[in-house]
Amino acid sequence: MKSILNKEHISITIKRLAQQVIENHTDLSKVVMIGLQPRGVYLSDRMHQQVKQLVGKTTIEYGKLDITFYRDDVRNTLHKANATDIPFSIENKTVILIDDVLYTGRTIRAALDALLDFGRPAKVELCVLIDRRFSREVPIQADYIGRAIDSFENQKVLVRWEENSDADQVYIE
Repeated sequence: MKSILNKEHISITIKRLAQQVIENHTDLSKVVMIGLQPRGVYLSDRMHQQVKQLVGKTTIEYGKLDITFYRDDVRNTLHKANATDIPFSIENKTVILIDDVLYTGRTIRAALDALLDFGRPAKVELCVLIDRRFSREVPIQADYIGRAIDSFENQKVLVRWEENSDADQVYIE
């Protein structure tokens, strides 16, 4: 296993991603952040906190989206759904989808389908901690990237968070 990001790098990366979101959106009242269940919510929880810390009193709406039954592989195996919590309208808002790793793009495609059940956003942007650049099966590209890596198809990128594992760490094996 090779380490890609350690705890300090992850912290710096999340702060940079939050600053980029703020730079690109002068009016955060028209922006919502949505973390993808299950693994994207660890990053989105931290990003949301970081944005709130950087902008002070301005609040940015935040939700969590489960895409289990929108996946194209749901018929082949039994999946356990996670909670979806989007207590606001996304109608005519800029939605920033947040996930840990962008690999084939199929998860994001499913998330776009699921989002339509909550309204029609004005725009959808994508924020990921790790972008596995040359592995796409669908034409999806992230707007905010923590770290872009090149990897072989048989390699795995493992993102560990203190909330669900021993420490903040990103490995490739």
